[in-house]
Amino acid sequence: MPKDKKPSRQKIFTLLVQIGRKEGDGLPDKATGAALMVYAGGVDEAEAVRETVAILKQADTAPLDVTGYGTMEEREADGHDINDEERELMQRAMDENAVIVAQMTPFFE
Repeated sequence: MPKDKKPSRQKIFTLLVQIGRKEGDGLPDKATGAALMVYAGGVDEAEAVRETVAILKQADTAPLDVTGYGTMEEREADGHDINDEERELMQRAMDENAVIVAQMTPFFE
C-alpha cells in the first residue's frame, strides 16, 4: 500500500430496503413492492443508507423504508449466522465499493 494512501474506514452494512412500485422498476406485473437485502459500504450506517437509497432511485425504484442490521461483526455479536456466500457478497461490496442487492422478494397482495 502506498505511504500516502490511508486505510479505508469503510465498513459493510446489511440493510433491508422496502420499495414501492414505480414505472420501469422491473418488478413482476402483479407485485405491490419488494424487499431487498442489500450490502452497502459507508463510514457509518447512515452513509450506507444514503448511498443505497441514491443508487436505488437511479435504478428507477421507489425506496420507502430502510432497516439497518449493522456490520458483519455486529451481526455476529447478536448471534446471526452468516454463511460463506453472504461473506463473499459483503467482501465484494467492500472490494468494488458497491451496493450489492443479495436478495429480492416481491410482495403480492
